[in-house]
Amino acid sequence: MGKLPLPLAAHTLPAGGDAEDRNMSMIEKLHRTRAYPTLRVESDPAGDTHWMYMHNDHTQGARPCFRTELMDDMWSFLNSITLRENQRQSGRLRHVVLASSAPHAFNLGGDLALFSQLIRANDREHLLAYARRCVEGVHHFHTGLGGDVRTIALVQGDALGGGLELALSCHTIVAEEGAEMGLPEVLFGLFPGMGAYSFLCKRVSPQLAERLILEGTIAPSEEWHRMGVVDILVPKGEGDAAVNDVIRRQQRAPHAHLAMNAVRGIGQPVGYDELMGITEVWVDTALALGDRALKTMERIVRAQERRSGTEAAA
Repeated sequence: MGKLPLPLAAHTLPAGGDAEDRNMSMIEKLHRTRAYPTLRVESDPAGDTHWMYMHNDHTQGARPCFRTELMDDMWSFLNSITLRENQRQSGRLRHVVLASSAPHAFNLGGDLALFSQLIRANDREHLLAYARRCVEGVHHFHTGLGGDVRTIALVQGDALGGGLELALSCHTIVAEEGAEMGLPEVLFGLFPGMGAYSFLCKRVSPQLAERLILEGTIAPSEEWHRMGVVDILVPKGEGDAAVNDVIRRQQRAPHAHLAMNAVRGIGQPVGYDELMGITEVWVDTALALGDRALKTMERIVRAQERRSGTEAAA
């Protein structure tokens, strides 16, 4: 598979006036755009800031993980707002904020029920297809949708496994205190194979990245902030305001932040081929797992289903 394709008929979003006018538009009440079954999407009138809330179907008991339905909606929305180079305007900096509608969960990671099913069937083709779709998405986030977007992860609940990988792919991670974050894949003999190592190594040393992965470290957001993984830590309930503050500050110097996107791509790249190579190792490792590891996966799935059902009922 290739990189995420640009929409066949990508539309040019309105400029929204000069930089000062766009800054003012960001603090106006956001309005809802097209509805997606698993997402709630809100955008400012100028189309410069988009908030994408995952797991909008959590009230139906859906597990807040990377189900294929969620990926379909996320990548479809991102494609719809990705601009071709000739559609971008000089000095126009846009933002995408990734958040969650589910209480207490940002994202719990890969779809373990699907993994178990595909591994038991020894179905490498479909497991690899799932992994590649994940990689295509995190790479698109990491590159700022082609370069004119700064991506922000707002972590207000548990970010585990692939959920943390998605947050790590963003330019800025804002987390509220008490959110549990970690990479627990080692519990069932795996490692996080959709970007965790590559993205962590841009924030901490490779030695620490390996230790966090191999020990399956799960810790509160305060600890990840201390390590330098979380950029901004705020008290519970203050995450939205902190994100708005980040956006306002960056919009005061849009040219500098657009340039920094390009600089990061040169000086601290996480390449598409690198991510794809690692995820193929992940697939082969997954297919080698035994029955004990798969039963552990399935126990975790049942725990997620109980939690989701309880929260949906509440």
